[in-house]
Order: sequence, then C-alpha cells, then structure tokens
Amino acid sequence: MTSTNQNIEQLLLLCKSGNHRAQLEIYNRYNKAMYNTAIRIVKDSFKAEDIMQESFLTAFTKLNALEDSSLFGAWLKRIVINNSISHYNKTMKQNEVPLDPIIYKVENETGLNEDEQNTAKVKHILNVMKTLKPNYSLSLTLHLIEGYDYEEICDIMNISYANCRTLISRAKESLRKKIVLKAS
Repeated sequence: MTSTNQNIEQLLLLCKSGNHRAQLEIYNRYNKAMYNTAIRIVKDSFKAEDIMQESFLTAFTKLNALEDSSLFGAWLKRIVINNSISHYNKTMKQNEVPLDPIIYKVENETGLNEDEQNTAKVKHILNVMKTLKPNYSLSLTLHLIEGYDYEEICDIMNISYANCRTLISRAKESLRKKIVLKAS
C-alpha cells in the first residue's frame, strides 16, 4: 500500500470521528479534480462549485457506507458525477440554456498529461466537444474523459446498452465532422 493511500485511510478515520482538519485536508486534495468533473457536465462554474461542495458534504456524512477507504477518490467522483447529472437532467427538463459559455481547464486528474493539455489540438477538440448536442457532449465526456465504460454510462444516463453504444458512436461521428469542418 502506498503512503498516500495509507495517509488517505488515516485521514478518513479521523473524518469519521468528526475531525475538521482531516476533512479540510481531504477537501484540499480532491476539490480541483471534483470541480473539473462537475464543470464538464453542468457547464456552469457556480453550479459546479455548489455540486462539488454538496458532494463533499454527502461523502463526509456517509463515510460509514464506504467499504474500502482506498477507493475514496473513485467513490467521491461517482457522487460528484451523479449530482452533476441530476442537475443536468433538471436543467434539460426546464430547457435552461447557460448564458455564458464556460472555458474550463482540464486538470491532470483527467488522464491527460501536462504536455497534452497545452497542445492546441486537445484544446480544439475539447472546445468542439462543447458545441455538440448536450447528450453527445455528456456521453463523450463520461466515456473519453472520465473513462467510464458503456455499462457505467448506461446506469448514469439511464439508457439501454444498445442506445449507449449508438449514442457514443453518433457523438464521435458528429465530433469528427465538426473537427473536419473547423479545420477546413
């Protein structure tokens, strides 16, 4: 077991006993990654901040439900994604359209290294992804950036496996076409 995992496990034990410093330390370690996860789904910086904070509160109050403390990061990320998608679905039902396009920075936790983040190509692809239909953008974000497989995306988006594969396939094709159009 790595010292970081062991340290997280020790911090989580302190959190369970109500230690606010341990909670702050956990928050400081995970808040940027969780904010970036939320903003990629809700596309509103203020709402992403709210979702992130609500998710931490939920996680801290339900720590006893976490069976393996070494999986805290993945568990917290799942809470953030569920809360973000819940907000996204409410927004879509109300047909709210964000007034400001949000420019966000993809942090190291997304699986992209620093060199890739700074390339114009990656920035271009992420910007083009923002112009896709909302369900295309969401499915590609979950699949390509967050790394969820089809089964997990089916659960998150509440769609069948066949619909999920079709949706992601169409989203990728739409992304390809838009990239080609912007390149020419």
